[in-house]
Amino acid sequence: MIGKTFRPRTLLVAATLAAGALAGTFASAAQAGTLEMNIAYKGASQRAVWEQVIDEFKKTHPGTDVKVSFVDEEAYKVQLPNWLTTAPPDIVNWHDGERMAYYAKRGLFADLSDDWKKNNWDSMYASTKEASSYQGKQYAAPTVYYSWGMFYRKDLFDKVGIKSEPKTWNEFLDACKKLKAAGIAPIAVAGRDAWTLAGWFDYLDLRLNGNAFHQKLMAGEVPYTDPRVKKVYVTWKQLLDDGDFIPNSLSYDLDAAQPFLFQGKAAMMLMGTFITGGFSPTVKQQMGYFQFPIIDPNVPTAEDGPVESLHIPGKAKNKADARAFLAFAETPEIGEQLAKGLGSLSANSKSPEPEDPISKIGFQILSNTKGGIAQFYDRDMTKEMADEGMKGMQQFVSDPTKLDSILAQLEQTRQRIYKK
Repeated sequence: MIGKTFRPRTLLVAATLAAGALAGTFASAAQAGTLEMNIAYKGASQRAVWEQVIDEFKKTHPGTDVKVSFVDEEAYKVQLPNWLTTAPPDIVNWHDGERMAYYAKRGLFADLSDDWKKNNWDSMYASTKEASSYQGKQYAAPTVYYSWGMFYRKDLFDKVGIKSEPKTWNEFLDACKKLKAAGIAPIAVAGRDAWTLAGWFDYLDLRLNGNAFHQKLMAGEVPYTDPRVKKVYVTWKQLLDDGDFIPNSLSYDLDAAQPFLFQGKAAMMLMGTFITGGFSPTVKQQMGYFQFPIIDPNVPTAEDGPVESLHIPGKAKNKADARAFLAFAETPEIGEQLAKGLGSLSANSKSPEPEDPISKIGFQILSNTKGGIAQFYDRDMTKEMADEGMKGMQQFVSDPTKLDSILAQLEQTRQRIYKK
């Protein structure tokens, strides 16, 4: 555990005078000896766990006065840009990937590369280092993430004679055939929520082309008319043509699609582990979870694992105490504590494995991933391109024969947005 970093008294006095002079102009500016934090939260349990962690920090760092502003997540998203450009707190929580890079490239997040080296984060957070980096430097301290994978009904697999969880694409296609032969829809998907389709795009691209290519595509550096992009959709089209998804999937949002799984009308669903909170005890007993199948064994296996993270704003006043807090919060023990309270998985690979069976599988998948962790389609790219891309996915699912025209339209959009 890293102790408080003490600064010379003369600097503290100077900082106090400077802060006093600015107090009238910047009401939220950090005072000397004060660590200011703005924390986004959703629900009382999330706020409570952050309060617990901050209280523990205060006990081990009695010389630091901590002031926290808790802000509802939706309001936080709107207010964050203004904080960072005017008078920021010393710590904010946010997301890895493109959402982090947006602020890092503008100098609004501080470089944490030295903290990564000093605190052994390279080892504890190896699988999320890439998502925490911009141009080779780290600007994020990961806290929690959640796994994406295939939920399935173990009883339905047993019923149709599927002996084991599909590990390869051919095994997956064979499982779909057995389910259809028994009159069971292989896969439920909530196509009305376009982001659920983005999960399918992500995984097919990661399995066919790998995370390095995927991130270039997300960054607008690859044409949508590239054969590798088309290959993703052609592979997806095979599932659509074979009738592997529930009929009229674009009519259902997530709440409406899940009952297909709960009632045994569909056998599988690609989704994040955050949905497990809605499983009844009966359904939970029948539910299994496995890693999205390998399509090309030569492609390093990557996963979607959206990461929540802590950051020090570039214009923060009290970076010394902010770095001390990050060192405190990025331990395996605090990672476990935050994961339980936030309903997620600890991003720290040294944290104890969760007790919930599905969460445990997700933790193992993400902790052992060698090919990188993607942040999910609409977190890895600019919002405008993500919205257009997901709209194109819905058009594709509606009529797969229009694939070429959809990709041509997306390429025009890419050139307009990225000027490339």
